[in-house]
Amino acid sequence: MRQRAIGTTPVLLTDLGFGASVIGNLYRPTSAADATGALEAAWDAGIRYFDTAPHYGLGLSETRLGAFLANRPRDAYALSSKVGRLLVPNEHPRGADSEGFAVRDDLRREWDFSRDGVLRSLEETLRRTGTDRLDIVYLHDPDEHWRQAADEAMPALADLRDQGVVGAIGAGMNQSAMPARFLRETAADVVMVAGRYTLLDQSALDDVLPAAQEQRKSVVAAGVFNSGLLSRDRPEPGATFDYREASAELVARATAIAEVCERYGTTLPAAAIAFPFTHPAVVNVTLGMRTARQVVRNTDLHRQHVPEELWKELRTQGLLRPDVPG
Repeated sequence: MRQRAIGTTPVLLTDLGFGASVIGNLYRPTSAADATGALEAAWDAGIRYFDTAPHYGLGLSETRLGAFLANRPRDAYALSSKVGRLLVPNEHPRGADSEGFAVRDDLRREWDFSRDGVLRSLEETLRRTGTDRLDIVYLHDPDEHWRQAADEAMPALADLRDQGVVGAIGAGMNQSAMPARFLRETAADVVMVAGRYTLLDQSALDDVLPAAQEQRKSVVAAGVFNSGLLSRDRPEPGATFDYREASAELVARATAIAEVCERYGTTLPAAAIAFPFTHPAVVNVTLGMRTARQVVRNTDLHRQHVPEELWKELRTQGLLRPDVPG
């Protein structure tokens, strides 16, 4: 699988990354056997970038990922995690997490983008993963915490990067405007942007992608299926867009894109995975994969040939913005 460098850093990412939120029991339980099977299938397929966070299953994702990677050479893969949500004892547990993960709530999340919070979070992540270093550290969803994230957390991460403790630093968010600020105004090398550069939403062209090019920095694309609408050859009833039921207009647009894909000998989900790479600032597409079957499907989709002419046809039909490259 092809590898690309993050900006001017030595960190290399394979085309596809393994998004480990789902093995932290996102929305529903994932068995240990399914989690291990998915990770093994990803490794066998050549995926060498794994992304996790304390938030994912209150540490479960990091623990499971660390157990799997313990038997792999440390220099053979890139590992990222995130800071900004400390895990602290929950004085009033109710039995189940309230933030989307099917786990017990013996711990709770506490926002903290201070220097001390960053260092403490990283120490705990290294303990849970059993690794001696992280290749990338992202600030996790600092939407409401710009000032502390920019003035305290990012300089702390920059110090660690300059000391060689981490390879690259950045922010991971579901928007594109603030990630552009991180690239332009801070020491960030890379941002992970979920859902904002897809076949149905190219708003990242307004801010973060130009910023990455100007600054010689990089973007990791996540959420390329927009939570489901682009994940099947044809949109299915009840399909979601950004975790809500998709509007009739969006379903019609996705269906029109699917029809063009079919004429060009490919499929809607294959095009959804290939599309972010139309922009030179995008170095990786990270996908959440719960089972080995999902890994095999997504890596097969990645290998599908998606002709360059497809993007021109979609632009001509008004199904992509006219400024989409390719």
